[in-house]
Amino acid sequence: MDLRQLEILRAVAETGSFTAAGHHLHLSQSAVSRQILVLEEELDEQVFLRVGGKIRITPAGSALLALSRRVFEDIEATRASISDARQTLGGTIRLVGGMTVCLYVFPPLIKEFRKHHPNVEVKVTPTSTPRLVRQLKTGAADLGLVTLPVDDPALVVEPVLQEELLLVMSPQHPLAHKKHIVPRDLARQPFVLFEAGSNSRRTIEEFFTRQQIAPKVVTETENVEIIKAMVRVRLGISIIPYQAMAREVSAGQLSCARIAGHSLQRETGWAHLRAGRLPRVVVEMKRMLDMIAPRLKLLPESAG
Repeated sequence: MDLRQLEILRAVAETGSFTAAGHHLHLSQSAVSRQILVLEEELDEQVFLRVGGKIRITPAGSALLALSRRVFEDIEATRASISDARQTLGGTIRLVGGMTVCLYVFPPLIKEFRKHHPNVEVKVTPTSTPRLVRQLKTGAADLGLVTLPVDDPALVVEPVLQEELLLVMSPQHPLAHKKHIVPRDLARQPFVLFEAGSNSRRTIEEFFTRQQIAPKVVTETENVEIIKAMVRVRLGISIIPYQAMAREVSAGQLSCARIAGHSLQRETGWAHLRAGRLPRVVVEMKRMLDMIAPRLKLLPESAG
């Protein structure tokens, strides 16, 4: 059995006749028949039945047809991969992500990506999770980095980052001077939180529910920069990813703390349409995040 025989078998199965298969492969009908006969003799099984002038595939033929399709798909994917590796990447990649991702992950990621692939145009759109999913499914975006979970059968989701959510407050806030903050310290505090319905907000609300805390939410927004601005002027305290506040904490503009005995985590992952083969530009963007992930400030060295 060789690749040519598998190719001929597939052509006969898909066209429904030896003559049409020959036209498709630029072979004579007799050459097609001869190769099928050689294949059947080698297997000691018929792969086609000739019934009333029509061709019907046998179970043995169906098994070989499935093998043929797998083999030629693998060959094509390998050929395309080799071709891609020789070519300079160009074109456009459209990224989508939440506000925190767009502010703190995409800039260093795109900077690294552009160093390796300067001919690729990178477009970024900040959006909510439901819109992100819609954009990926409609083809308006190529790749999303989103707070998990995301459950949609049309998408492949790959966890890549684990972030810690910390309590953040003004350095002048009374809680900033406590050595240990426990859940009951939060009971009467005003909060500025991520918008309702977001995965980050759900993580925070699950913590409140477990601790039987009914938070006083004074403002909610998807924009983490607005959250920090309101926290700085003491409109409330918040719970946000550490990387979103790392710079201000280092500069003494904000204070952060863990809640004693509790670790709040959120997971971020890539999402893209389910496909047999990803474009090389998408594969390269994912690889670049693996490279820069250790440089991202996802976890503090220490927090109260």
